[in-house]
Amino acid sequence: MNYELLKEKTNYGWNTWNTNNVLSYTHLPEGFTINLCIRELSCTNPLRESLVGRSSPDEEQIFPGARSYDGSCTQLTLKFHSLEMDVRTVVERDEQYILITPLKTGRKIPLLIIEACLLWGREGCISKRDGRLRGECSGRSFEIFTNGTVVDAQHTGSLSPYIAVRLDQPLVISTRPCTVEQAEVLYQAAKARLDAQNNAFGVHSESYTAMKTCLAWDTIYEPEHNRVCSPVSRIWNIGWGGYVLFDWDTYFAALMASVENKELAQLNAIAITDEATESGFVPNFGAAYDYKSRDRSQPPVGSHVCLEIYRKWPEKWFLERVFPTLLGWNRWFSEHRMTQEGYLCWGSDPYEPVADRHFELDNVHNLQGAAFESGLDNSPMYDDMAFDQKTNLMQLADVGLMGLYIMDCRCLSEIARILGDTAVIPELEARKAQVEQALQTLWDEDFGFFLNKNLTDGSLSRRISPTNLYALQADFISEAQKRRMMDEHFYNPEEFWGEYIIPTIARNDPAFPEHGYWRGRIWAPTNYLAYAAMKHAGLKKECGDLAKKSEELILKEWRLHGHVHENYSCYDGLGCGLHSSDKFYHWGGLLAYIALDNASDS
Repeated sequence: MNYELLKEKTNYGWNTWNTNNVLSYTHLPEGFTINLCIRELSCTNPLRESLVGRSSPDEEQIFPGARSYDGSCTQLTLKFHSLEMDVRTVVERDEQYILITPLKTGRKIPLLIIEACLLWGREGCISKRDGRLRGECSGRSFEIFTNGTVVDAQHTGSLSPYIAVRLDQPLVISTRPCTVEQAEVLYQAAKARLDAQNNAFGVHSESYTAMKTCLAWDTIYEPEHNRVCSPVSRIWNIGWGGYVLFDWDTYFAALMASVENKELAQLNAIAITDEATESGFVPNFGAAYDYKSRDRSQPPVGSHVCLEIYRKWPEKWFLERVFPTLLGWNRWFSEHRMTQEGYLCWGSDPYEPVADRHFELDNVHNLQGAAFESGLDNSPMYDDMAFDQKTNLMQLADVGLMGLYIMDCRCLSEIARILGDTAVIPELEARKAQVEQALQTLWDEDFGFFLNKNLTDGSLSRRISPTNLYALQADFISEAQKRRMMDEHFYNPEEFWGEYIIPTIARNDPAFPEHGYWRGRIWAPTNYLAYAAMKHAGLKKECGDLAKKSEELILKEWRLHGHVHENYSCYDGLGCGLHSSDKFYHWGGLLAYIALDNASDS
């Protein structure tokens, strides 16, 4: 197997590949698409694109149900003005079946617009003959059938052949003739298979279903690089002009997929690794038309994730594919983000813009750019820190970054051993030892914690977050230090412990009451990385406690609304109520992954 063969295998079949519309069903590689739109006659404009997570009450509300990764079984409920409908789909023998059930309508019966189109500039011909939609593309023929009541409808906004049907009774849209009853039988069989897959996770099946459902709905086909990948959400893709992959977000998507889906795990890990810049680092983001954060990277979690994928699915070709870039990234951090004392700091380098877009022109080579590199964009830890224009560094020795870099060196050394590339191990071990030696100087005996150091005045900062726990990735930490970190900080209700954990700034920090974004909200990636560090340190009870709390957190909102959030409130454990918390942001699923990993490690 290699990457091209992997793409050939996965760029195939029916799925919701089109990022713009969850009611869009595309067959790869041809790009032939059945695109569904809504003409709800109580409002002015047709619903051309349906997306999960819009916040305005005037827009569609999507409640996504459990679905398979491969699109063979999906379900969602859509609400739009007076319309409410259930949409279930099944793929059987490479034929697509879409079962639509209206649940509620207004006085005027809404219309479903069924479009046939070709996406991504694919070659072919779409036609409408005798009231039926057809496609001829890449040597394959497609035909769309429906048993719905066809009506003459104008003012649909469609730019391709379409037919319109009334949404006044259950109907089927399919690529071979089918009745509602037949489609129901097919769907129930597919749903039973999906339930069996998810139920295999026992007491964690519900949280696993939440994680998988969000990740599967966020998985798309990205045509610029001819790949399947899992951006954080479809809304983010559209806002960024086609697609956007963030550094640690996409690695974590790969990690979550690895539980069940080897191919998707490998695809995501390779996709973000391949976004590496000319300078040799994996950027904060890589987006359509070569738009990248060439000034900054993000937390170096790639080697950890790729090693975890290999442990689950031991295929050397995969490690061979990613290792050179991951090693170069590790060297880049040493060369560009390390002080002479061995401290690591977040930074932002000057560079010439490529596209003259926002993140190339604003907050580059300054404190905010360095904070963006941390991934904790507005963390109080970085308030009023100095930024050195000569070194391109925030003047803060960052415990979290140092812990992650130690983990990176250790994982890369293990990958090198697997690949037989032992010549690079001494340099990795030397850098790990250098950072560990520097980290030892950040222990505050009075406070019982490893603390960030202000490099301007030499003081240690007691503005703490879960990232301070990443120091547990170091191998020198004594049992006494571990106990103090846990008893005086992790289990301290004035700082991290509580009904909902872990807040991204201590509860007694002056900024905590703001509770906006990284200023006190709970984020799944910091929970996971704290868990990974505690696991490395052998803190089994503490890992179990964090796993239990994390799983309870994701299930609360999932059971109420079917959401998997970007971040959660420390006060009520909900994600809703804050505009800057995407409702279907896949890394929220890490809260479930922690529980799954802890169960497998017990």
